[in-house]
Amino acid sequence: MTRPLYQVKAEFFKVLGHPARIRVLELLSEREHSVGEMLPEVGLESAHLSQQLAVLRKMNLVVTRKEGSTVYYSLVSPQVAELLAVARRILTEVLSSQVGLLDDLRAAQTGGRS
Repeated sequence: MTRPLYQVKAEFFKVLGHPARIRVLELLSEREHSVGEMLPEVGLESAHLSQQLAVLRKMNLVVTRKEGSTVYYSLVSPQVAELLAVARRILTEVLSSQVGLLDDLRAAQTGGRS
């Protein structure tokens, strides 16, 4: 039996709900990386980073290629990078409107003291 699309989407976004996975995807948006290259950037132990990469592989967001003993990870599609860019734009807009609200509140507070 197939699952409803909204359930599949929820699972997809759940996978994206981990900061380390987002950081990995951001790094891979720039270029392919080996685990060793990602470790200092992600700030996880090697075993934990490998677990997070396995989750991303299972969801088919990243692919691997092996060169000698080194495994390189890359995004399965440039659309993953586009999704991260859209999320950044949405957050920028949301946070900008919150800054405007904060400025209004501060102005009202200052005006109330006069």
